[in-house]
Amino acid sequence: MSKELLKIQNVSKNYGRTRAVDDISFSVHEGEIAALLGPNGAGKSTIIKCIAGLLRFEGKIELCSFDNKSVEAKKRLGYVPEIPAAYDLLTVKEHLEFIRRAYKVKDDGYGDELLERFELKDKEGKLGSELSKGMQQKLSIACALLPKPDVIVFDEPFVGLDPHAIKEMKLIFSELKERGKALLISTHMLDTIGEYWDVAHIMKEGRILASKLSSEEAAQEGLEQLFFEITEGGV
Repeated sequence: MSKELLKIQNVSKNYGRTRAVDDISFSVHEGEIAALLGPNGAGKSTIIKCIAGLLRFEGKIELCSFDNKSVEAKKRLGYVPEIPAAYDLLTVKEHLEFIRRAYKVKDDGYGDELLERFELKDKEGKLGSELSKGMQQKLSIACALLPKPDVIVFDEPFVGLDPHAIKEMKLIFSELKERGKALLISTHMLDTIGEYWDVAHIMKEGRILASKLSSEEAAQEGLEQLFFEITEGGV
């Protein structure tokens, strides 16, 4: 039985009187790609921010058996936010150096590999403020992957990416899965996760209303039908 690298137990989050996340529980195992699906406002980004330790919440979240607020958990987490936030006065190269020093990882050439794959190598000297939104997104992904974390959460990772970057992103998903990493991908665009998901959770109004395994017969078609029944119907 594969290990649970990310465990969410009875997590709820309120914004004033609004319950953005309502008693959610699920796990992501090593070598597994989990998709968190739902329309805008379903609570996907809220649960992602709770996992990343950016929001207070009720319940419990563990990464590799460590409480998500602990330094040990943060060492093992890679986080790609929905809106990239590059440092205006750091160059692309300096962003990666900052991450290397923060996580105390050696320069083994992986950063250069990521820049090549995302066509950023020739942009090494550009400041964060000079990058387009798409370039900032690619830099954000490279920074999240550089420390080789065990758990990576992606919040709408394909937004703003060009076709080449989307192709590379999907290849990287497969590579991370083969290395035993746990991936959680939040998106409202079903076509972007294609055949890469292992389990999908469909959210609406702060709750997970259905879960589906890719191993089920005709899983992709069934997932799309289930998704639209929930998000457009009265479920």
